[in-house]
Order: sequence, then C-alpha cells, then structure tokens
Amino acid sequence: MASKKNIEAKKEIVNEITKNINDSESVILFQYQGLTVAELSELRKKLRETDAIIKVYKNTLLKRALDDLKIDFEGFLEGPNAILFGKNLLEPIKVISEFAKDHDKLSLRVGIISGSVADLDTIKEYASIPSREGLLTMLAAGMMEHVRNLSIALNLYAEGKEE
Repeated sequence: MASKKNIEAKKEIVNEITKNINDSESVILFQYQGLTVAELSELRKKLRETDAIIKVYKNTLLKRALDDLKIDFEGFLEGPNAILFGKNLLEPIKVISEFAKDHDKLSLRVGIISGSVADLDTIKEYASIPSREGLLTMLAAGMMEHVRNLSIALNLYAEGKEE
C-alpha cells in the first residue's frame, strides 16, 4: 500500500499540472520518444524564449489532473508523453510545430488552446498563423498600397490638368 508521503507527493504533482494548465494559453501533448538529449535541450531552449516549458509526467497523474479539469484526452495518454505549457498563445505552438517538421521522431498529439481541446488539425492551423510582427507588416503593406494608388491617381490628375 502506498504511504501517505507518496500519496501527498502525487497530489502535489496533480495540483501542479492543474495549475500549469490553468495558467497556460496553449498546452500541447506530444510524444518525444527517439529524440536525443541534445535535441530535447535545443527544443527547451527555443521554448524558453517564448515563455513556455516542457514537463514529463506520469500518464496516470496527468489523467487525474485532466479529469479534475473535465478535459478528455482519452486515447492520447499512452506511451511516453511530454506536455508543453505556454503562457503565450501562438509562439510556443509555432516553435514546437517547426521543430516537429525538422525532427520526425517528435509527434504532436493533442492540445488545449485558450481553454478548449484542440486536435492536430487545429494545432496546425494555429501554427500557420503569421506572427504578430508579420501581421503588422501585412497591415502596413496594405495601407501603403492605398496611399501609393492615391498618389498615382493624383499625379495622373495633375498631369491631365497641365495639358
């Protein structure tokens, strides 16, 4: 029978998982089997820059925490899994998706994005959204196009008046 000390330690881990999920905008469950320590360290370093962390928990403890939050990851909690907790919405998803493209041993499984369960297709959609800087550049380019067209029209009008 498990000792009270072990039971309390497991309860603390479940509480930690629950807190991390509640504090995160993006949570991604992925399999990492076959990645080297150096590759995992590289991924952790890239994710740290986006204010995200990777943790590895026992699937049973993760299931307990998800059950407490009424989140269903049934069928995904088998084998060696790691979980990403990201404070930002898009950046961690982009980083891990790019890393998964370069490293075929890492496979994304399921996630929680802004509080709702997201399947692999939804995660890929979020990963394809341009960054904030990219979106601002697109906005500026769109606005500049109108200004350019206006200046061309005014120039043509002025040239027509001269004749």
